[in-house]
Amino acid sequence: MRTIDFTPLYRSAVGFDRLARQLESAARTSQENGWPPYNIETTGENEYRIEIAVAGFKPDELTIEAKENQLTVTGRKTANDDAAKTYLHRGLAERDFERRFQLADYVVVTTASLDNGLLAISLKRELPEALKPRRIEIATGASTSALIEGEAA
Repeated sequence: MRTIDFTPLYRSAVGFDRLARQLESAARTSQENGWPPYNIETTGENEYRIEIAVAGFKPDELTIEAKENQLTVTGRKTANDDAAKTYLHRGLAERDFERRFQLADYVVVTTASLDNGLLAISLKRELPEALKPRRIEIATGASTSALIEGEAA
């Protein structure tokens, strides 16, 4: 895979360094192995769900952490007594993993659940009140002049 050099962007644009870092991070993570497989879906205008196939993992072997716009899902298998078992074929990959997802600003994790080997993480974009659109009333000429006269008196 070709790599992209963002040096010209750093020289001519101010404030886009975060975007360049995110693009570089996405290029790095796309080259990682694809295990465990996952889906990302939109469930509403500002709602999303990530589903990760974690067959063989128990809830206490999984960790979900959201920090600084990054969601990290980690799976660590506890020691098994595999010496007592004899496998003819071992197709379930029960290896440790760490999967990272870059979150947009104001996206928070709302719930997480494990059902039938699928870890479902629900996300929602929650904009602060200051960033939400608000309606501004338009004053008419008569009420504006009365307000100005009242302040002058």
